[in-house]
Amino acid sequence: MPNSNAKFNCNHRGGQEAGRRELVSRSLQSAQHCLEDQDFGTAYAHYLLVLNLAPELKTSVKETFQFTLFKWAEELDSLSRIQDLFNCYEQALELYPNDEVICNSMGEHLFRMGFRDEAAGYFHKAVKLNPDFADAKENFYRVANWLVERWHFIMLNDGKRNLTYLKAIENAVRSGCKSVLDIGTGTGILSMFAKKAGASFVYACELSKTMYELACDVVAANNMERDIKLLHLKSLDIEIPKHIPERVSLVVTETVDAGLFGEGIVESLIHAWEHLLLQPKPKNQDVSTGDYGRVIPASATIFGMAVECKEIRRHHRVGIQEIAGVRLSNSVQFFSPTYASAGSEETVEPYTTEKLSRIPGGYVPLTEPSQVMTVDFNNLQELKSLATRRPWKLNLPVTEGGILDAIVVWFVLQLDDEHALSTSPNEETCWEQAVYPVQGLFDYSVKAGDTVVMEVCCQDCYLKIQKISLTSECRMDLSDKDDTLSLGNEAELCDALAGLQTTNKQDGNSQVCVLESTEIALNHECLKAAMGKVLLSLNPSKDLQSMDVDGHGSGMNPQESQNKSSLDVAPDPLYILDVSEGFSILPIIAGKLGPVRAYSSIEKEQQQAALSVISEANHFPKETLEFWLSHLEDESAVLQRPKSDKSWSIIILDVIETSGLIQQEVMEKAAISRCLLHSGGKIFPQYVLVYGMLVESESLLLESAVQGTEPTLGFNIAPFINQFKVPVRVYLDLSTLPCLPLSKPAELLRLDLMNPLLNSSSREVKVQICKSGQVTAIPFWYHIHLDEDHSLDTSDEFSHWKQAAVVLDEPIHVQVGDELVLDVQHHKSNMSITVKR
Repeated sequence: MPNSNAKFNCNHRGGQEAGRRELVSRSLQSAQHCLEDQDFGTAYAHYLLVLNLAPELKTSVKETFQFTLFKWAEELDSLSRIQDLFNCYEQALELYPNDEVICNSMGEHLFRMGFRDEAAGYFHKAVKLNPDFADAKENFYRVANWLVERWHFIMLNDGKRNLTYLKAIENAVRSGCKSVLDIGTGTGILSMFAKKAGASFVYACELSKTMYELACDVVAANNMERDIKLLHLKSLDIEIPKHIPERVSLVVTETVDAGLFGEGIVESLIHAWEHLLLQPKPKNQDVSTGDYGRVIPASATIFGMAVECKEIRRHHRVGIQEIAGVRLSNSVQFFSPTYASAGSEETVEPYTTEKLSRIPGGYVPLTEPSQVMTVDFNNLQELKSLATRRPWKLNLPVTEGGILDAIVVWFVLQLDDEHALSTSPNEETCWEQAVYPVQGLFDYSVKAGDTVVMEVCCQDCYLKIQKISLTSECRMDLSDKDDTLSLGNEAELCDALAGLQTTNKQDGNSQVCVLESTEIALNHECLKAAMGKVLLSLNPSKDLQSMDVDGHGSGMNPQESQNKSSLDVAPDPLYILDVSEGFSILPIIAGKLGPVRAYSSIEKEQQQAALSVISEANHFPKETLEFWLSHLEDESAVLQRPKSDKSWSIIILDVIETSGLIQQEVMEKAAISRCLLHSGGKIFPQYVLVYGMLVESESLLLESAVQGTEPTLGFNIAPFINQFKVPVRVYLDLSTLPCLPLSKPAELLRLDLMNPLLNSSSREVKVQICKSGQVTAIPFWYHIHLDEDHSLDTSDEFSHWKQAAVVLDEPIHVQVGDELVLDVQHHKSNMSITVKR
């Protein structure tokens, strides 16, 4: 009966196939009905069933499935069902493993939740699947800056630094150190130096998942994967014999920052001496080095000097009493975060960093360099005593008169007896210097013979320089209050202000306001004039003098002016919304211009309190200024009408980030804002013009990608770390950038916030070469037009904005008279610039 069985099986399979098709058809219909009802969870379940039963439908239902997945994921996210959300994406990627859109979306969810390493993996995969996928590229570049700090490229390109470390490691290994632990290995270069020098056992640890995986690839590419054991661990978590079999004879590390201690070198070396290293070699004893432990670097000496620097001053001190006609109250004390950290219980980096050799306007040394302290990394007791050591006083005699703006710190890293690296501002080095801005003094002028007094300590893994004061024969000694001469009342007040930064009101009604350095450097004169012009056009019956458009008022304060106008017909107020980021006094400036209701989007209570004090000091009625977020149920929906029957007269948007890039989603915000304006209302700025030029700059190349194997002494590292290079360098200052301009500035793009019909997502720009050379980069900046008469140039020397530059993958040789065509693309507030060959 074999034929009968075959017929039965055939009929059975036919019945199964018919049933499968029927189930697939019904599930597709059900999924469609669920989508119409916005029941995305059930629709998603139906699509999963369909795709598992009928894989042949993957292509035809792909777009609808993606839409359903993303909508359901948004719903799960809003319900905080995070595990369910990720389960859905994992199911989707099983069905569509090579779908760049799903990979990118998964990465976006991971990034928002703080899983940057994992997000980078998905963004990177999406870019590999589709190199032209703009959203994925932008996401990957953004996360790459987090995961692989830009200084990795600069340091790996620093051949002198690499060679000095190699020679010191070679000396140690040849003297008997055969087992090596590399703490914070990064790309693994120091571990490979140790193996090349002849070490028998090499171990390396790296906490960052991305850098650990990169180091694995680098070590394997250099055929050392069997010789170097890589650990994805913090050194404090390494145990013997769980992770390494026994104590090592040499620890190598470069976990130092501009302030030396900021990356935790002291804590990690204390742990290493106690748990991972052999005992140190006894002094003055001629014994075998291999039987004892040692550290590279062996020691460090920290130096400091006082400087005058206008650029540091303007970013850390408010040196004016009036801004655009608004008087700053003496009751408000402005500080930058570095000063506020002195009295804070939080662990805050107490310094900024600058490459002093490239700081705009330069700097003037006011004192000779002076030794701040030394530290012996091979002395466990000395390392332990750093954290408990009482603050000590340091005096710097003034040798040059000027304005005291900062204490600048650098160090000499002594790798061994023969080899050292200096981070001095006078050295060609990959390191920046640590800058401690001076704040809280009542007189910053110094003359030769004065003394700058400060307190130094090592606390919370940072070198702290605080309680900076001045003494002279003619000046009251404002030094450490614990010493023989006590602090004057003025200095005590400044210390109290810093220490009580979280309190709204100080004794004597003082209000502390901590601002970011970019917020301190703002200029509002242009905005005042442009706002006055719009308000006057919207309220032509208003007296021009009382509008104070040109800064010359009628002599009445706003309260008197309002009382006068109320005797006539009180005009309806005009509504102004300021949603620019950070601290802004624009609402108060607007309040000076006439009958307005100004809303500020400031979030921090401390800054709200400061703004209220300034408002009161300028005699503005309380109803003139309000804080917009207190009126919103959903703070994420900032852009909405002031009242159901009212529209805005002016909406102020942040268009350009201080980094030099266009703000994320600014065009989307502009589209919403246009719908919220009444007739004649304006968005500030109204439009932005992007300018750029072609330059030759070796510095930008070195800061953007590792240049071959020469700087890394023959080791193959560049192809792996260069996967994380980004095409745009940010926070540049064109006035000090080492570069050779090869063309004149050219207009690249127009972004019109008021008239979107004038915008173009793609534009070709012809640029004439005016000097022969190699085009390596295209720096760009913006002219921000508040209206046709008033604009701000972000490349201006007094601008708080920095500039950015597109760095080319390959330099282009050009001659005078050549013409290059730039392809400028604008997509979702992201701009790309490429050179068409």
